[in-house]
Amino acid sequence: MKNRTMDKGVVGYRRGYEANEEVMEQAFERSHHANGTESVDNKDLCNGGKRDGRDSTYNREDTYNKDDTYKKEDKNNSNGAIHTDASGSFSQSLRCKRYSGWGWTVGVGILSILLLLAGCLSRGLYYSADLYPVLLIAGGSILIMFLLFLVGIRPQKASERIPISLGQGRGRLERIVEKIFRFPGMWRVLWPLGMMTCFGLHAWVGSVSKQGSMDEMLRWSLLAMFTLLTAILAVRMDGARWLACGWQMAGGLLVLSGILAVCGILPLPFGVMRTADPEISSAGARLGGLLQYPNAYGAVVGMYALERLTAAARVIARPVPAGRLIAAVLPLMPAQAALLLSESRGAWLATGCAAVAAFALQRRGARLPLLLAMAAPLACAAWLYRQLAAAQLAPAPVPGLLALAGAWAAALLGTLLLCRLWHSGAAKAPRAAALTAIVLAGAAAALMAVASTADRLAAGVGTGVSRLQMWRDALQLWTEAAWLGQGGDTWRNMFRAIQSSPYVGGEVHNGLLDLALDTGMIGIVLVAGWFLLTLRSIFYFAPQLMPSVLVFGLHGVMDFDWSFTLFWMLFIWLGAWAVALKTETEGVQRSGVTVKYTPIRFKSRSKSRSRSLFLRYLPTQSHPSAVSMRSFFHIFQRVTAWLIRVSTVMIILSWIGGTVWLTSRYAVAEVQYHQAMSEPAGTPAQKVHLVAALQSNPNRPDIVISLARSLPGREAESFLLNSLSHSPMHPQIYIELGRLVAQFGEGQQAGEYFEQAIALNRYDGIGQSSALYWMEQVARREWKAGFTDRAQQTAAAGVQMYERYQLLAEEVEAGNVRNDRRFVLEEHAPGYGENLRRLASAFSHPFTPELTKRSP
Repeated sequence: MKNRTMDKGVVGYRRGYEANEEVMEQAFERSHHANGTESVDNKDLCNGGKRDGRDSTYNREDTYNKDDTYKKEDKNNSNGAIHTDASGSFSQSLRCKRYSGWGWTVGVGILSILLLLAGCLSRGLYYSADLYPVLLIAGGSILIMFLLFLVGIRPQKASERIPISLGQGRGRLERIVEKIFRFPGMWRVLWPLGMMTCFGLHAWVGSVSKQGSMDEMLRWSLLAMFTLLTAILAVRMDGARWLACGWQMAGGLLVLSGILAVCGILPLPFGVMRTADPEISSAGARLGGLLQYPNAYGAVVGMYALERLTAAARVIARPVPAGRLIAAVLPLMPAQAALLLSESRGAWLATGCAAVAAFALQRRGARLPLLLAMAAPLACAAWLYRQLAAAQLAPAPVPGLLALAGAWAAALLGTLLLCRLWHSGAAKAPRAAALTAIVLAGAAAALMAVASTADRLAAGVGTGVSRLQMWRDALQLWTEAAWLGQGGDTWRNMFRAIQSSPYVGGEVHNGLLDLALDTGMIGIVLVAGWFLLTLRSIFYFAPQLMPSVLVFGLHGVMDFDWSFTLFWMLFIWLGAWAVALKTETEGVQRSGVTVKYTPIRFKSRSKSRSRSLFLRYLPTQSHPSAVSMRSFFHIFQRVTAWLIRVSTVMIILSWIGGTVWLTSRYAVAEVQYHQAMSEPAGTPAQKVHLVAALQSNPNRPDIVISLARSLPGREAESFLLNSLSHSPMHPQIYIELGRLVAQFGEGQQAGEYFEQAIALNRYDGIGQSSALYWMEQVARREWKAGFTDRAQQTAAAGVQMYERYQLLAEEVEAGNVRNDRRFVLEEHAPGYGENLRRLASAFSHPFTPELTKRSP
């Protein structure tokens, strides 16, 4: 390796908010030592910021001076030093480099906030139809940004290259891969990517629902993209401000939209859930807000309320102007009112436990400000809840607005008076403020206990019992595939086949059980590791965010919040916010440093140290075989490194591009299916739309069933049989197959299909009655065709179905279990059963009943 002379230096300078640009290379002109400077050796910078002693060009000796200024001395060259000016001013060239990524920060920040708000406005991204447009926006935007990033990475000039393995300079592709993997947030993307891979493997090898696995794969792909965006934003300049702004916008949107919908100002369809069941709501109505589900809405506004509570407590802890104090406590009352209006006992419990944890985590002197910030808003929110609940969340607009304005003003004024009392300087003022706050908070808690929880508990605990039954059934189902799970939407597709009572539950109401059913212990380990690492980061760097994360975890194991993509987005947002606060603090600590460079010249002995570790221990004799061996390993190393770089870029492009392509197809299928359903049944226009939808997405069972009804008999049967490979646990497909085969006069095969459908959904009274009707019809056709024995066998199978149906209905009616599905013996079922008994008997003519003129 030839000796090289560096006329310009490379400065590796890590900023807290620019950690994704970890190695900033800037050439400076030769300069002398300035007065009042301290020397920092630049030997690490010559190796691209690496700290591996084996590959280092210089010997190092690290010391710390009394002023905690890091000083490294170079024993090889006393003139090779970087001088940092204690005045704290940046040189013009470094300042330009610092602000060069401002446009990227703005772009990433705006895109991240837009995705978060889209999740709020799209019902929390619970339904796949809402997920597709947001995923297209995210994937398309990130793909464009990544391509611009690839184009924007310029190759190094010859004068700027740093000697690396075998003296080769870094090219464009190597710099791209280095920038991708060296910013800290890159590794956090691996958690959602791991979940995405689990669901992708289930969709590939087979699962209970291929469509469910594909939708879950796309959902976690969106979360991985969102994690990537927030990770980049967290280490950029002013990333913490962008994340704080997005949190306030999302929380304010959710809270204010719900409150204004209750007051009749904002039309929000399905924003208020109304019910006559006192076990579900004591007021007869519950606020679901933009999420349209009160339990999930209560949890998310509880997360927002606790974050605002801890922020307000930090402001109250010291004397501040009244305007700043009011701004800090402004969101508290409406957020707490929205939490109460959701009437979610689980959200109340999770928020209360998290608030107690926040109180315990505070230093002793900081606990009273937390209580002062909570007391008046909570009392006013409880009063507002009582007023709105009395009107069943439908007050007249003017009285509702007046009640809202009065409660809001009273909360602000009460908090202001308590803070002024606490900071008044009187001897007994802190004690009086604390006692007042405790009385207000206690009165509000007692009021709520009497107002809602006691009434609902007095009405019964049937919903809690049903949830316990779900959990027992889910645990039994989980044991069938404990380690790997059975793919996406396992519970939604299989609960009807294993449920021990006729409860209604498309969701298992437990996030951990849902993950265990879908991905097994593998998914549980991934999510648990992700959660614990995020919790650790928040505990050390942003403890004020800890209560919100606790609400996410606590309520997630009591309900199906984790089925809402928005909840995972908020969790990711909080984790990125903690990282941004950490890097912002580090940036402030380093903000008073000016970096100057004094160029050095490499000595000839640095040639051996710049060799790669792989080649360092090869023989150095001048024997031709040794030289050829070194050349071979040199070429092999370069080819391998090149393949890794190319593969990394191609994998990222394939992931994002493949996600966009697959999502676009599913979005087209969704549009075509809705257009088909808007057309009259059986028309050619409807069939055209259904065919187009099936071509874009052949995995959806509803598209398959709708199209099969418009096809000829045998073609429809073959079509439905092929669809079983995508949805083997869908009972309606077996019902359709039984109906088709019954029309062909094949009683035995029809009985097998109906038995399978009943096994997959035994508490479906309409389905069982329909199966009995078609069993009677096929038995009649076989009798008329002269196949008397076959007809009797078919009728006997139908009689067995009816007897099991009748026995199950009697058990449900006689038992003390909730019958949420309203499972009873249908009106015409006894007639079908009697006709089947006559057909199965050879002693009476079967053609007497009149109940078989129409199908149920």
